[in-house]
Amino acid sequence: MAIQWFPGHMNSTRRAILDRAKDIDVVIELLDARLPGSSLNPLLAELTRGKPALKVLNKQDLADPERTALWLSHYNALPATQALGLDASITAPSQRLIAACRALAPLRGGMTKPLRVLICGIPNVGKSTLINTLVGRKATKTGDEPGITKLEQKIVLASDVYLFDTPGMLWPRITVPQSGYHLAASGGIGRNAYNEEEVALDLLNCVNRNYPGRIAERFRLPDMSALTDEEQLTEIAKKRGAIQSGGRVNLQKAAEILMGEFRTGGLGLVTLEVPAEMAQWQAEAEVAEAARREKKKKKVGASE
Repeated sequence: MAIQWFPGHMNSTRRAILDRAKDIDVVIELLDARLPGSSLNPLLAELTRGKPALKVLNKQDLADPERTALWLSHYNALPATQALGLDASITAPSQRLIAACRALAPLRGGMTKPLRVLICGIPNVGKSTLINTLVGRKATKTGDEPGITKLEQKIVLASDVYLFDTPGMLWPRITVPQSGYHLAASGGIGRNAYNEEEVALDLLNCVNRNYPGRIAERFRLPDMSALTDEEQLTEIAKKRGAIQSGGRVNLQKAAEILMGEFRTGGLGLVTLEVPAEMAQWQAEAEVAEAARREKKKKKVGASE
């Protein structure tokens, strides 16, 4: 199943970013450290026209530190790009962010040429929470559902550093199927856009492949390595009391429980992807997309 979610207000966000980018010196893109490739918006580079970029891997306290290091190396190797990790334990993140932005735009600074920074990210990546931490007060609304921030905001980080916040935005078409599942598992996509059971089964498969035994450990179940993902989800339902009338297991409820554990760190330090995997998925998606366009072209030609 292909997962897509692009509410109407995201079109307005896209236009706002395109307009604001004309006067921006550095773009901060907040990524989810548990899915640093899937949470990267491919549309953003186009909208910001090659502006220096700071990739911030947020929620690194929930991610696998070895995999976080791989992603930081990957992004730091890109031109005009820096990358760093952040988490809730860092009490003064503004100094790190300001220093990194100044390094990316050394000719900006001072009252006559203030440093202008745009912060972007997918929905529910923790951007509003980070901004509230940066300014030391509740500057933006926060929540566990995507799409909370709806308007651009200007925030003064320092006397000569202005931060422009924008609503969370995805891109019109998610061509990498695995990214759709990872975004859904993290809460970056609205619940009406995906099937919880399908996403949970994909999450089970990923965690079992990369962190064997983690699921059984978390749910206090015996070794489940011989069970299919569907059977494991059934065992989770039984263990957590997700039972319907007549003794039938409620797999949707079990799926919600599993995703909730992932989102809150209950499954331990988990990162769903590494750079090499993401590159492979993107290459496969490009081939599939080219085939889709060719099929559509032939269909249009046949109807004329």
